[in-house]
Amino acid sequence: MRIFHLAGIVLFATAGPALAEDTGRYALEKTDDGYVRMDRSTGEMSLCTARSGQLVCKLAADERSAFEGELDRVMAKLEDLEKRLAAVENQSVRVPGLPSDEEIEKSLGYMEKFFRRFMDVMKDFDKDMRGADREPATPQKT
Repeated sequence: MRIFHLAGIVLFATAGPALAEDTGRYALEKTDDGYVRMDRSTGEMSLCTARSGQLVCKLAADERSAFEGELDRVMAKLEDLEKRLAAVENQSVRVPGLPSDEEIEKSLGYMEKFFRRFMDVMKDFDKDMRGADREPATPQKT
C-alpha cells in the first residue's frame, strides 16, 4: 500500500513543473528509505538506495512479481513453440489435398510407360507410311 502512496506522490509531484523543465524518461523522488524512480513511459516504479556512492534500483515488489509472471508465461510459450518447430522439422510436411511422393512416382511410372508405348506405335506407323509411299525401287544402270 505504501508503494501506491509513493506512486501517487511521485505522479503529482512530477506532473506539472517536472514535465515543463525535464523531458527525461525517469522521475526520481526522495523518500525516507532512499528514492523512488518512475519510468514516465511505462509507469514502472523502482525503489532505489544509495550504496557506495552509487544509486542501486530494484523493481517494486508488486511489479517484480508481475514481471516474473509475465516472463514465466513468455518462456513457457517459447518452449512450446520450439517443441512445435522441432516436430515440424522432423516430419515431412504434407499439404492436404496434394499427392504423396509415392503417389507422384507411381503416376510418373504410368506416364512413362504410356509414352514409351505411344512412341513405339508412332515409329511403327511411320515405317508403315514410308513403305506405302515408296515406289518400287528400280535397279541402277551403269
